[in-house]
Amino acid sequence: MQRLPLTAPSVRLRLPPPPGGGGSFGFRTGVLAIAATAPFLLGASDPPAWTRPQAPFPIAGPITYVGSEGIAAYLIKTNAGAILIDGTIAENAGMIERNIAAAGVRPRDVKLILVTHAHFDHAAGVAALKRATGARVVAGTRDVRALETGTPPGETSYGVIRFPPVHVDRGVRDGDKVTLGTTTLTARATPGHTPGCTTWTMRIPAKPRALDVVFPCSVSVAGNRLIGNRAYPRIVADYRRSIAMLGMLHADIVLPSHPELADVIARGQRRKAGDTTAFIDPALLPKIVAKAKVAFDADLAKQAR
Repeated sequence: MQRLPLTAPSVRLRLPPPPGGGGSFGFRTGVLAIAATAPFLLGASDPPAWTRPQAPFPIAGPITYVGSEGIAAYLIKTNAGAILIDGTIAENAGMIERNIAAAGVRPRDVKLILVTHAHFDHAAGVAALKRATGARVVAGTRDVRALETGTPPGETSYGVIRFPPVHVDRGVRDGDKVTLGTTTLTARATPGHTPGCTTWTMRIPAKPRALDVVFPCSVSVAGNRLIGNRAYPRIVADYRRSIAMLGMLHADIVLPSHPELADVIARGQRRKAGDTTAFIDPALLPKIVAKAKVAFDADLAKQAR
């Protein structure tokens, strides 16, 4: 991953991550804002949890958590191989590969890697994981160019943080379906955080009824320029539409890219202790969306001043 070049003596700072995860770049936004007024800052440190190993654990049905403690990656087992959602940061690729194997899946049996969005903290590890598994990469059509150039889209308050480029085998639009064996996921376009931000949904068999699972793409502002964004002029309208759409989705289980937004790790501990309902929380997605709307409106008003 490439940080903004700064010329001056090196002093490395570490700031705490923003509350609630802050979405992609929430932590680095604060660090790089300091860089604008403190030329002695050479680089930014990621939150330690982002690279802290996390043993894989089952969530529900065919879904297993295989990410780090601080950034999520989800493995979905099917009768024709496995699907991986997100690759987290580049440093985590080897750990994710080991977690996949520990979950009982040979890396070469991962057939698809679905990407939520083209930011380094979720996509930087995808290139290495594609090489390790031979999987096909699927992402939102409007993020394909960013993924294939390793350059995140849009304009931000913190500049550009690049990541290893990766070839995208299939671009998807709202409502497109991705099927492996008897398992199908549906792509829901939720642009704003990035133009191709994609929320993935699926249904898993369960008793007394099937469970709706949502892997929401971030709708946090997290440093995105909302006013005068020449590279992404429709950003405000996209955010508003995506927040509204997420508010209409039904989710028994919510599995975000930043696990703290849904207490994924804590729920995982309960699940490992035998609580098979640990992740079932139909009220969670509306709460996340409501908070996101308040935060978006506040950020838009602040940037409009």
